[in-house]
Amino acid sequence: MCELLAPVRDKISFTAVINSGADAIYVGLGKLNMRVNSKGIAPEMLRDIVKEAHMAKVKVYVVLNTIVYDDEINIVDDFLDLIKSAGADAVICWDFAVINKAREKNIPIHISTQANISNIEAVKFFQSLGAQRVVLARELSLQQIKAIKSQTSVEIETFVHGAMCVSVSGRCYMSQYLFGASANRGDCYQPCRREYTVIDNATKDELNIGSGYVMSPKDLCTIEIMDKLIEAGIDCFKIEGRSRSPEYIKTVTLAYRQAIDAVKAGKFNKELTDKLLVDLRSVYNRGFSKGFYLNKPGREDFSEIDGSAATHKKIIVGKVLNYYPKSKVVFAAIESAAISIGDEIQIHGPTSGVVELQIKTLRMEDGKPARYLDKTKGTFLCSSRVRRNDRIYKVVEKT
Repeated sequence: MCELLAPVRDKISFTAVINSGADAIYVGLGKLNMRVNSKGIAPEMLRDIVKEAHMAKVKVYVVLNTIVYDDEINIVDDFLDLIKSAGADAVICWDFAVINKAREKNIPIHISTQANISNIEAVKFFQSLGAQRVVLARELSLQQIKAIKSQTSVEIETFVHGAMCVSVSGRCYMSQYLFGASANRGDCYQPCRREYTVIDNATKDELNIGSGYVMSPKDLCTIEIMDKLIEAGIDCFKIEGRSRSPEYIKTVTLAYRQAIDAVKAGKFNKELTDKLLVDLRSVYNRGFSKGFYLNKPGREDFSEIDGSAATHKKIIVGKVLNYYPKSKVVFAAIESAAISIGDEIQIHGPTSGVVELQIKTLRMEDGKPARYLDKTKGTFLCSSRVRRNDRIYKVVEKT
């Protein structure tokens, strides 16, 4: 099947992934999902999101994958009623209360990676509960995944790109201990990503734990082995990143779309993956690892930095004042940073998604040619339609 499943955090990233070739998207509704700090889709937006996605032949899965308490069962009921009435394609869950309620309402069930499914017997168990798909644990090798897939008709989904957790995902209590913000409730502050000094209480010796951050794995990246993942029979390839920026989500989705299509066309090769790796390194990352797919991770699979290793960053420039579709011209207010001919820019908007281009020509508001614009109004060419009040960013190399 080779479904490409992309994260969506807001309307901008939704439009971006639709335009980048995702086969399906997954969204949270603000509560009871493992990314409650990302914007998520407001419940009242879900019907429109599903309608627009289905018009583009893209499926929509809704995430309800935290632990659930007794006093939240009514919220689960309300969310599931909304998911059903909106026509979403499945709910991603693992709490048995959510599974039971979804079964009662005849909503297709995908079992979240939070269930840590790592063997065929667990797959069979969740199949007996009505699961159509299971998201396998991230701690499985490609050979183990092949063996599971060969013994079941249940769809198999695995992660192919994004953040990795040193603990079994969601089971770490470090954030809860330090900040009262539980990973099990989708509220992790990620203190594991930082540099620490360990003090021996007996000798008072200090050990600085920075290089090779021992609690912070590199990001998963499987772009170089997509042919092997497809050959293994995996049904769905999932991109992690509902907390990431719209340009991250677009860049990663587009890269994996190209890789999957190249495998199908017999054109998958090192030249392509080298190019796609450059694109992937341009956006947020902690360095790359292939996770458990080929062998168990070692010291080289842990991050060496606090923060992102992205090669590029974006700087807010201004906003779109108007767009003239016949001439394909943007009229813009350049407010906070100058733009020059040759600059790479992005335009972000709920309907526009993420539009990327290089500035070829610039003109002042009066129509006179210019080499740069700074704290003024002016125009430039843009082949993709953008909208009033879309935000304009300049993309620069990160130093």
